[in-house]
This record gives sequence, C-alpha cells and structure tokens, in this order.
Amino acid sequence: MASESIAGEMSLWDHLTELRSRLVKCAIALALTTIVAWMFYPQIFEFLIGPLEKSAPNDAIAGGSGKLLTLDPTEAFGVRIKISTYAGFAFAMPVLLWQLWKFIAPGLYSNEKKWAAWFVAAGTLLFFMGAGIAFWTMPKALDFLQEIGGDYFIEAYSPAKYLRLITYMMLAFGLGFEFPILLVFLQMAGVLHVDQLRQFRRYAIVGIAVLVAVVTPSADPISMLALTIPMCLFYEAAIVFGRLRERSQRRSAA
Repeated sequence: MASESIAGEMSLWDHLTELRSRLVKCAIALALTTIVAWMFYPQIFEFLIGPLEKSAPNDAIAGGSGKLLTLDPTEAFGVRIKISTYAGFAFAMPVLLWQLWKFIAPGLYSNEKKWAAWFVAAGTLLFFMGAGIAFWTMPKALDFLQEIGGDYFIEAYSPAKYLRLITYMMLAFGLGFEFPILLVFLQMAGVLHVDQLRQFRRYAIVGIAVLVAVVTPSADPISMLALTIPMCLFYEAAIVFGRLRERSQRRSAA
C-alpha cells in the first residue's frame, strides 16, 4: 500500500526553498570536485590526449612529443580552467544525482523511496559508461574526419579546440546515457505512462537520431551510431521498467 505523499503538503515556497538548498549543495560539490580536478590536471590532460596520439600524425602533436602547439599565451590557462570544470562535473555526478533524488523523493511511493542507492549507482555508472564509449570512439572519429578532408591539410590541432571536442563528446555521451534515468523518473513522477512510451516508439527513435546529430560535436557517423543505438535500447529498457512497475503496483494494491 503506497504511503501518502508529503509533496502535496508542501507549498510552492517550500518547494522553492528545497530546490535552493539542493542547488547550493550541488554548487558546493562542484566547487570541491573542480579543485580536485585542478590538482590532478596533468594526469587528466595526459588521459584526454590519448585518442589524439593514437590517430593523429606526429606533426599534430608537436613532432610526437606528446604536447599540443599553442600560439596564444592565455590558451593553456583557459584550457586548464575548462578541463578542471568539466572533470569536476563528472566527479560530482554521484552527489548531483543524490541531490536530485532527495528533491523528487517526497513525491514518490514509500516503496520507491528505497531505490535511492540504485538510482545514484545506476546514474553514475551510465554517465561514465557513456563517457567511456565516447573516449573509445574518439580515435575512429578523428581518423574519419582526417580522411574525409583528403590529403590537403596538415593536422596541427590547438589544445583548446581538440580538448573542447573530446570533453564535449564525453559529456554529450555521458548525459545521453542518462536517458533511461530521465524516462524512469518521468514515469515515477506520473508525467509519462508506459503506454505513451509504447505508442510513440517510432517517433522517439527518429527524435533520438535527430537529437544525437545535433548534440554530437564531431558529427561523424561512427560517434552518432555509438550514441544513437544505446539510446534506442535505453528507450526499450524504460518500457520494460514501466511494465514491471505496473505489475508491482498491482500486486501491492491487491
């Protein structure tokens, strides 16, 4: 038997106060993890440059020295700030997901509130799985982009543009892999119903393909397929979750 939701007892001001509290905690977590990422920047940089070392010719990384050429004296500082911020966001993912759960938990059934650990663990795992797939496909994406342009160019990538590409790719894939968490959350919040997901399956697949084409920074077919296929599978997984949730609710009400 589901317990009464306390969300209905909260006023709009209470919701806003709760939201502000959660956002403040998220901001503190991001600040701390960004500082940690700043301290480990050399290791993060060496990790991110790995795909370029695998695919690019030696002249793209300063004659094989493992360094990128910059012509702007402020570029290295700006790159370090951005990379530390992006890495801090990734490191803070468990805290961000926990704060999201704590914000939505009052509106859930009593038996669903016990899923907090699964929600955080699954969301964190999916984010890093997506980022990992983006990292894995990056050399293949670079090879495609270099070959499609022909032999008319000398690749000599600037640090800001290359690192922006790979970090955006990893963030896009990481957030894309949160897609099933979003669908599950919308079902739990009563915004979506499993029947609606089944009904709009074809439109959803087309929408996913269009969205991936827009958000994938490299715009190469390898990366787009690597994100589109999992998101379509996640959509199906959300439908399965909805069916199982309905059965569980029917058994609880019986």
